[in-house]
Amino acid sequence: MAKHAKPTESPDSEFRHDKGNNYYDPDVARTDPEYDDLGVVCPSHTTERRLMTQIDLRVIPVLSVLYLLAFLDRTNIANAAVYGLSTDLGLVSGSNQYNTALTIFFVPYILFEIPSNIFLKKLKPHVWLSGCMFVFGLVTICQGLVKGYSGLLATRFFLGLAETGMFPGSFYLIGMWYKRAEAQKRYSFFFSSTTLAGAFGGLLAAAIGKMNGMRGYLAWRWIFILEGVVTCIVAIIFFFLIPSFPEDASWLTEDERAYVKARLQADQGRSAAERNISFKDVRTIFKDYKIFVGGFMYFGLIVPAYGYAFFAPSIIKTYGYSTIQTQLHSVPPWATAFGFAMIVAFFSDTLKHRFIFTLLPICISITGFAILLTVHTNHNLEYAALFLVTSGTYGAMPVVVCWFTQNLGGHHRRAVGTAWQIGFGNIGGIIATYAFLSADAPLYKTGYAISIGFVCLSAVSCVTYFVSVWMQNRSRDRAGRNLGLTEWEKTEKGDMSPDYRYQL
Repeated sequence: MAKHAKPTESPDSEFRHDKGNNYYDPDVARTDPEYDDLGVVCPSHTTERRLMTQIDLRVIPVLSVLYLLAFLDRTNIANAAVYGLSTDLGLVSGSNQYNTALTIFFVPYILFEIPSNIFLKKLKPHVWLSGCMFVFGLVTICQGLVKGYSGLLATRFFLGLAETGMFPGSFYLIGMWYKRAEAQKRYSFFFSSTTLAGAFGGLLAAAIGKMNGMRGYLAWRWIFILEGVVTCIVAIIFFFLIPSFPEDASWLTEDERAYVKARLQADQGRSAAERNISFKDVRTIFKDYKIFVGGFMYFGLIVPAYGYAFFAPSIIKTYGYSTIQTQLHSVPPWATAFGFAMIVAFFSDTLKHRFIFTLLPICISITGFAILLTVHTNHNLEYAALFLVTSGTYGAMPVVVCWFTQNLGGHHRRAVGTAWQIGFGNIGGIIATYAFLSADAPLYKTGYAISIGFVCLSAVSCVTYFVSVWMQNRSRDRAGRNLGLTEWEKTEKGDMSPDYRYQL
């Protein structure tokens, strides 16, 4: 909330409204300057609310559409499978060839997360992200033209390689624009593009199904071809629209850039944006055990998330629906998950708290999987349980990532830490692809049991992370802030600086 009374000075506030490195003149003609809740003075020609709305409109929609298309191109194989992909490509019935095709996507996707964020920092976001987007759109088109199992494996591998930077890169970029207390709504809206992708995927698949046989191509091929073409076109447009980091944003004035940078430093400390990330930085970051805990927080949720994304049409079809009805019935659970995730994000930001808003959705997800594991004769109840699964899982995931990401101080720790969490977490995608085997249909008890186990792992990891950051905050409060470190040393330490306080 904006304030118009000059806040009390503190010894460590040189990067706020004094003449430190980020000082700018708020315009002497303005006799009543506006200060935000961190004591940073806003440029005279605008307000904090107006400027943040401008940033929201420039940053969030573009990245959300980017990730929506990435997730759609990644998971549309589930819709294609319902239209006879396995039969047309000669996949052996009862084998795990389809599951292997899903799995191979994650091999490059996991391995190149951290290098991708380093390239993002070097090449600028609009170059790297739009370039990767064009490539995975092109690969998706090729996926619709393959003639056999080997071609499917090859295209899935290169799809994973091209998509590796989309999620961690976008999360990293969003995190460099917003304060921790205001980030959750933005993160959740961005992340919920996955649920919109699931909803749109079902609707599009139902419509594209009517093109079956057109120009000699079956419906499943048209799904890949048309969605890949759209991605390539959007990628070319997004080269000019994807935002850069605040310090490089040409669409902001100089004093607006200084203000954005100053408010982030007041909230999170200096970012060290001016220097490159070295191997020493990477090695130092992994000495912090919380990095590994953050990975397990996300890892536990990825298994049920991808399990549902890849196998929802197959699961819903066992309830007795036709092919088109199956696609249409896959939409409502995704749409509900989007609404629920935004409600969770609103209350999380309003209360400036994250921990409880990871556990509550996780409990909802566990309830849904418990119903699916135990009820097998009431298809209406089973279908209702899918709403709990999607809402709980996809409601918790953006909070988990936002909480961990926004608690990482500095460009170097955030770039590497975010990529690590996403990269390590996506190992769960490999597990998910083998959790729901065709041999287990229609009950899929093994898949549901595995999902419950991994959701519980995420819950335990969230509790561990909460206790860790709470204890470190208390320890730093007792030790005090004045430990003789220079500002440069504090910047290098990021969130390990004695001045830094973690969000709970």
